[in-house]
Amino acid sequence: MEECIGKIMKGVGGLYEVYVEDLGPVTCRAKGILRYNDIKPLIGDNVKLTVLDEKERTGNLTEVLPRRNALIRPAVANVDQAMVVFAVKEPEPHLNLLDRFLLLMAKENLPVVICFNKTDQAGGDELSHFRKIYEKSGAKVLFAQANNPDTMDEVYAELLGKTTVLAGPSGVGKSTIMNFAQPEAAMETGELSEKIRRGKNTTRHAQLNYVTRETYLCDTPGFSSLFLPEIEPEELRLLYNEFKPYEEQCRFPDCVHRKEPGCAVKEAVEKGDIAKERYENYLLLYEELAARRKW
Repeated sequence: MEECIGKIMKGVGGLYEVYVEDLGPVTCRAKGILRYNDIKPLIGDNVKLTVLDEKERTGNLTEVLPRRNALIRPAVANVDQAMVVFAVKEPEPHLNLLDRFLLLMAKENLPVVICFNKTDQAGGDELSHFRKIYEKSGAKVLFAQANNPDTMDEVYAELLGKTTVLAGPSGVGKSTIMNFAQPEAAMETGELSEKIRRGKNTTRHAQLNYVTRETYLCDTPGFSSLFLPEIEPEELRLLYNEFKPYEEQCRFPDCVHRKEPGCAVKEAVEKGDIAKERYENYLLLYEELAARRKW
């Protein structure tokens, strides 16, 4: 029996598919010691396994190695970054939803790449507008046409050598990006619903897909709403990268950039140094957190 190290790609019914470099996927059962120690393996976990049958590719999962991080939704460990995909048209981008995603990832200290897809359906002015909104958010902004492989080099380069969670609403082209990066994944792309102009949710569970050496992509079910992180309203400003250069210039050290006089953040919005769309969503999300606290 050979002991080796691999990464959990998916888990169903007590069986785990573990990818081992230079060997491929191995179907494993977790040893009882893991259950005894109340250790639940997650997708993305690096694990030790014993290969029982190399030809049949079966084995036992014997140890979960220490995690660098772990997300709850989706339940995946050892993530390097998130790539959130929104279409520039059909469906129209819901920027409040995008901002919620950025906040959730900021709370987890996880870098984000924003990929605006379907660029063939928008003009240059529209693309420049989206870039301006998010260029100071702390996220990297890319533009793609996922159904045209010639436009995907920059997206592919961002994935290499990393474990990436791929997220976004339904119908924006996540599965098309997955198919480009890893054709063997054979993701069902689905069609956009003509009746409601929203995508059919074609990804029903999270799993990792092997792209190339040390490169993994986790597709997730499409979302149409997101809860805010469990934070106090006063903490929200700390998750906005655009506010950081101005906060020490505010008159009050505990300024939350709403109604306070002498607020440098509000002045930056008026001058166009902070995107108005980002600030207006900040105010809406602050009110939502404040209302949640009352309950």
